[in-house]
Amino acid sequence: MAATDRSRAGGLSALVTGGSRGLGLLMAARLVRRGHRVTVLARDAGELDRAVAWMLDRTGRSVRPVVCDVRDETAVTAAVRRTAEQAGGLDLVIANAGVIQVAPAETAGTEAFRDAMETIFDGTLHTALAALPYLRRSPAGGRLGLVGSVGGLLAVPHLVPYSCAKAAVRALGEGLQEETAGSAVSVTTVHPGLMRTGSHLQAEFGGRPEAEFAWFSALAGMPLLSMDAERAAEKVVRAVERRRTRLVLTPAARTASLAHAVVPRLVTRVNGLVARALPTPLDDGAEQSSRRAPLRQGHDLEAPAAPAWARALRRAGSALNDRAAQRYNQSWAGPPTSARPR
Repeated sequence: MAATDRSRAGGLSALVTGGSRGLGLLMAARLVRRGHRVTVLARDAGELDRAVAWMLDRTGRSVRPVVCDVRDETAVTAAVRRTAEQAGGLDLVIANAGVIQVAPAETAGTEAFRDAMETIFDGTLHTALAALPYLRRSPAGGRLGLVGSVGGLLAVPHLVPYSCAKAAVRALGEGLQEETAGSAVSVTTVHPGLMRTGSHLQAEFGGRPEAEFAWFSALAGMPLLSMDAERAAEKVVRAVERRRTRLVLTPAARTASLAHAVVPRLVTRVNGLVARALPTPLDDGAEQSSRRAPLRQGHDLEAPAAPAWARALRRAGSALNDRAAQRYNQSWAGPPTSARPR
């Protein structure tokens, strides 16, 4: 069946991981509005239920929810297979699931690096490898989208576990794009900058958690630095549809990426200055204790007291991000990290 005929018969079959909230939910909504049959994967059943209700309310159409932890290769393979069987194939897949940990690397510890790699990189890898055989058989020509980050193009202080995992996604996307060249499958790797998705409430913070939460939530919602999440979702979906190989979102992210490619030493030095402005380590005794403490989710934190000018700047960014959290199913606090299935 030709792609146009299949679209008229009920749209393409699409799958989005991490599709229950934030950017993933918005990308799924864009696909639903285009008339596609969409399956969303996430590891929390309650969050998926709320995402289905959100989708019905916003689009008048539903999505197929599947509880799946992308760190589990067997579970991902089974979910992709069932989706293809029930939808009569698989035409478009976007691997988006991820976590964000905000803390100095030493304080975050190896567990944060391991969790970032398992969720962001392993989750993307499991999704891509499970989907490719079905995408190769798509009459419309399969499309695979991998969501990286500007943090995968250059390291970001206090987001080092995240940057390491996203750098691996970048390499995976480039490698798969090279290996599928000449086939009917396209691979698009997207590197967003800061977006107003409300992710600060789901992010995890360590070291001095309240202080880390304060700068991250403000910066992630700053109008001139961050991007409207709905606009970002549209651009990502369009790039995957049009089979672009790479997309870097936000002017700030494009500028930083270009500067790092041209003058990497200068960018590293500038980031070193930025790191010095971020929350400093605690005294020796307290710092050792904080290293043993689990990361805390943004839902559980409040920004510390600050001068009036700092509070005003923080409000300017946090207010937009807080509204985004309410809009995009981010405002519910999930289970603590230690209780999450592995």
